[in-house]
Formats: sequence, structure tokens, C-alpha cells
Amino acid sequence: MAAKLRKGDSVVVLTGKDKGKTGSITSIDPKSGKAIVDSINIAIRHTKQSQATQGGRTPKAMPIQLSNLAIVDKNGKATRVGFRMDGDNKVRFAKTTGDAI
Repeated sequence: MAAKLRKGDSVVVLTGKDKGKTGSITSIDPKSGKAIVDSINIAIRHTKQSQATQGGRTPKAMPIQLSNLAIVDKNGKATRVGFRMDGDNKVRFAKTTGDAI
């Protein structure tokens, strides 16, 4: 099945504590159906000090469910993704505007 969301896409969060925030997808795990979006779903991780690294609290972006994300169209609104054929190529397009992504 073709991926509706891909690495590098600009997305908006639909539900949860970060609802309404936008960001870019940095990585996707299609098997678990989750993605990591920069500056979204941040958790504080505590690291122990060692000889090589300084210890402390570091923010880390945690995975978010793909169903809670929607791609952003050229107008800055959330949209669904469709597929169509342009010649011999299968392309994604925004359902709200009809523009290819």
C-alpha cells in the first residue's frame, strides 16, 4: 500500500496535547503506524553522567500515531491525501485543493 505520509512532509496534529501544532516528519515506522515529528510530542529523558557525556534532562521527540496527523496543503489547512495517475506516474494530491504534493 502506498504511503500517504512520508518523511519530510509538513503535518498538523489533529488530537492530543499538541493539537493544532505543525511540524515536519523526521522519521516513520510503517510497521507500528507511528511517526516522529520535530518539536511535537516532546518528553524529557534523564541521562546519567559518564566520562564521555554530561548528564541531565534532555528533550526527545516521541512517536505519534499516523492517524493523529494530517498533511498541510498550500493554504496551511489540514487535508486528506488522495492518489491519481499523471501519465505513468502515481502521485499524491491534496483533497482540498487538488494540487499534487
